[in-house]
Amino acid sequence: MDRRPGLSARLKLTISYAALLLLAGAMLLAVVWVFLLRYVPPEAVSLGGPCEPGTGGRCPPNYFIPGRLDLWRAFAPKAAVMMGLLLVLGLGGGWFLAGRMLAPLNQIAGATRIAAKGSLAHRIRMPGPRDEFRELADAFDSMLEQIEAHVGEHQRFAANASHELRTPLATMQTLLEVAQRDPAGCTPELVDRLHFVNARAIDLTEALLMLSRTGRRSFARSPVDLSLVAEEAAETLLPLAEAQDVDIQVSGEVASAAGSPALLLQMTVNLLHNAIVHNRSEDGSVSVAAAVDAGFAVLTVENSGEVLQPHLVATLTEPFQRGTRRVRSDHAGVGLGLAIVENIVKAHDGRLTLTARPEGGLRVEVRLPAAEAP
Repeated sequence: MDRRPGLSARLKLTISYAALLLLAGAMLLAVVWVFLLRYVPPEAVSLGGPCEPGTGGRCPPNYFIPGRLDLWRAFAPKAAVMMGLLLVLGLGGGWFLAGRMLAPLNQIAGATRIAAKGSLAHRIRMPGPRDEFRELADAFDSMLEQIEAHVGEHQRFAANASHELRTPLATMQTLLEVAQRDPAGCTPELVDRLHFVNARAIDLTEALLMLSRTGRRSFARSPVDLSLVAEEAAETLLPLAEAQDVDIQVSGEVASAAGSPALLLQMTVNLLHNAIVHNRSEDGSVSVAAAVDAGFAVLTVENSGEVLQPHLVATLTEPFQRGTRRVRSDHAGVGLGLAIVENIVKAHDGRLTLTARPEGGLRVEVRLPAAEAP
């Protein structure tokens, strides 16, 4: 945005300091004039007279009392000189003090220009006690840390997404080349394989779009009962659970959260899908429970499975991180399920907690702000 040139903040503060100092001097002169000079006679007064006979040569003293004009003539030049000194002191001292006061702001502006050139690793780290400028510098450093983390996360995400998309696209390219070289040998197995790879690429693309949309907060909030959402998600994934020989148990009480019904349903479906496909091969189980706790609507999903290490659990919400868990079918997804869940939870101002169960499997807890009662 183009702006016309103007006075710098330092010059404005200098002029303000000088003007305030001159105003204080003028007010002091006004006090002198109003409260002191009004007791002085307007005209000069002379007391005493000539010597009278019989006084022995002693004459009465002769007193001269100056008037207001006489005092003003004597006082005005000194007052003008003092006002000039106050002006010089105000401009010089104001310029120096303004420079000292604005030095941290100049340091912050310099860091901003460095960050604008792409150097997000630079930090101000302003020393000294806490004041407004130090708080601004600390907030700026914190913002740079968050931006640097987000940029790094997006770069890793773009690299992983490119890698994940390259595999099915390269596979389809190979299959198409085979069919092109031998059109007569285009078997149903080749067509089925091409259809499967294409469907996986479509699923990955849709998951990437969902992941990019879930971070936004541009959705209408309404009360959503997590217990009903859990039942609907369980019914949706019941055929997959039966095919994988996994038992789903839904329980809990009415737990209303403030949010988007579609996004919260997608969140629950992703959690259940993740719990089903990463499970034990025999007697697998998934439990879903909804509850209310201290002003939060809580959704808990637990599944049986292999014993997970804590360091592995901490990375499961990162995009394309499937860990070392054993996948039981071709419904393993594209590695974005829990990443989408985390984005939905953050968009609803909630908290997502993943915990490895001692007996094996994973426990996922979602805490969302409860909806206000009508």
